[in-house]
Amino acid sequence: MRPLFFCVLLAAGSVLAAEPVLRPSASLLFKHPEVLRAGTCVAYEEGGAGWIATEPVFYLRGEVVGAGVQTRHLKVCPDVPGKQMAQYTREEFVRYVRANPCVSSAKLEHDVQIGVVRLRVNEWETPYERKAENAGRLYRGMFLDQKLEKGMEIELEADLLGMCPA
Repeated sequence: MRPLFFCVLLAAGSVLAAEPVLRPSASLLFKHPEVLRAGTCVAYEEGGAGWIATEPVFYLRGEVVGAGVQTRHLKVCPDVPGKQMAQYTREEFVRYVRANPCVSSAKLEHDVQIGVVRLRVNEWETPYERKAENAGRLYRGMFLDQKLEKGMEIELEADLLGMCPA
């Protein structure tokens, strides 16, 4: 009886190992699909993590066009030899953010399920100070390397978004 139990356990483990890992963004879509249905107002926010300015300072708001779960293969994060992230140029920083989520070595590469939300941009506020160049996705009227325009569509992981303020 025990050998049969171990065979079943090994078979189940190999099936589970083949399934992509569910990231928090995908779990959110499964647990609360009503929050991210088409037409819902959502916000992506940055800044405000300090002692004084605790409210998000920079934001992007829009309405959900669609949401779904995608399987992605996590690859090795891009590296810029001799530089720490604070020293990256904006182009290097954008390349790093676009590759995320990513892993530290080729041995750790694997598939994951990611919850992705496509939204239509309505309004935004971005930083312009040079020190904010590598602080986030929003910078000088841009989302990463795309000029922000009303009505444009972008994709973000679901767990990066919140509901619009009332």
